[in-house]
Amino acid sequence: MGLPCFIDEHSTTGFKACQDRVHLHTEHRVQFIDLTELAWQRVRSAGIGHGILNVQTRHTTTAIVVNENEPGLLRDFEARLEAWAPAELTYWHNDLHARRFQKIAADEKPNGDSHARAFSLGASETLNVVAGRLDLGEWQRLFLVELDGPRERAVSLVAMGTSL
Repeated sequence: MGLPCFIDEHSTTGFKACQDRVHLHTEHRVQFIDLTELAWQRVRSAGIGHGILNVQTRHTTTAIVVNENEPGLLRDFEARLEAWAPAELTYWHNDLHARRFQKIAADEKPNGDSHARAFSLGASETLNVVAGRLDLGEWQRLFLVELDGPRERAVSLVAMGTSL
């Protein structure tokens, strides 16, 4: 049977798929949260030999990206996000009264900049699993990018492939 799957397991003729949802709390309006170790742990728990791990945010004001975890680079990237979609710009999304046909949360706040930033970055990454390990380059790391924090967030992970 192999290692136990982390939440759900579906196995037929050596193929398995495992799913998990991770909840976390961010601490800053813009924040880069390194999920690499969490992803490694999920691949190990799943017992996937060769396959993929898909990591997806469940929010429209966060993103999932792969890049280097170097503090200067992350500061540069945060500055580029601010330059590309400044918080003080006028956004149609921030006109809550114009969104009368859309359900608006009681705690909704103007966050058009956060949505614009997330739109440009993407909601998921799919990583290769080879010989039971994530096939990342030497400097590559997996991040959840918070763009409208601090908030409670959820990330969905699905590992699929052949059993170890």
